[in-house]
Amino acid sequence: MTPFHAGELAVQRRMAQADIAVKVARTIRTGVPPVAAEFLAAQPMVVLGAADGAGRLWASQLTGPSGFVRTTGEDALAVDARPADGDPLAEVLAGPAPVGMIALEPRRRRRMRVNGHAVPDGTGLLITTDQVYSNCPKYISRREIEDYRPGESSPVARGTELDAAQRAAVAAADTFFIASADEDGNADASHRGGNPGFLQVLSPTELRWPDYRGNSLFMTLGNLAVRPECGLLIPDWTTGGALQLTGTAEIRWETGLFTAGAQCVVDFTVTGVAAVATGPLRWGPPELSPVNP
Repeated sequence: MTPFHAGELAVQRRMAQADIAVKVARTIRTGVPPVAAEFLAAQPMVVLGAADGAGRLWASQLTGPSGFVRTTGEDALAVDARPADGDPLAEVLAGPAPVGMIALEPRRRRRMRVNGHAVPDGTGLLITTDQVYSNCPKYISRREIEDYRPGESSPVARGTELDAAQRAAVAAADTFFIASADEDGNADASHRGGNPGFLQVLSPTELRWPDYRGNSLFMTLGNLAVRPECGLLIPDWTTGGALQLTGTAEIRWETGLFTAGAQCVVDFTVTGVAAVATGPLRWGPPELSPVNP
């Protein structure tokens, strides 16, 4: 029985990477192995992906001291944080919800993904894991933490399109996170990285990015193939703030649109914006990945 849904299988076949995907899928666990538990417990930041009450996908950043994410059982994680009031996912994560989570460690260019189901637990979350797996270090910009200011966060500003300052921030980004889901609502959160400018601004409501070769599972592209709704989170590493976008994506296969190193491109239409100017976790300047196209 295949671990993949129809969208993932279709993209794997189109990319001629189905055999590789089967081999890589053997590394996916339902529970949290000790090495994953140790990695997660060391991280000060995770990104969660989920759908809001209207079915729109968003990605939200959670931060805390080392240990704020920890295992409570073989297939259970506790996260001692929830999205703040005003965050697009604050309401939905006040109840049970499918979630995707990614933990990124910029300093060592490591990342781990967890997909499962979350329920509220006091001021935090309990996540029952369905999929736990690590990704390669490709396209991750190396960064060091410079400051952590617990509790610091500015109010959320909402909109339906990107203003001039937000467009400039998008164009300068070397990192973003993407939340997606399959037709059954199973959520996923992933990372995209590249040189500044790889995330292109076509208009106040239109973005485009090249999709570079990754682990051949095509979980994100597979989700987008069957459900175009998705959400982006573009962190402001200097201030701790973030730009959260929700909208729809279209995979474009026309080779004339490709940039160097791309397997395809993705066009994203913005339908909602949530922006936070400052946050608790501040990072230093990037050392761009040497494998960026």
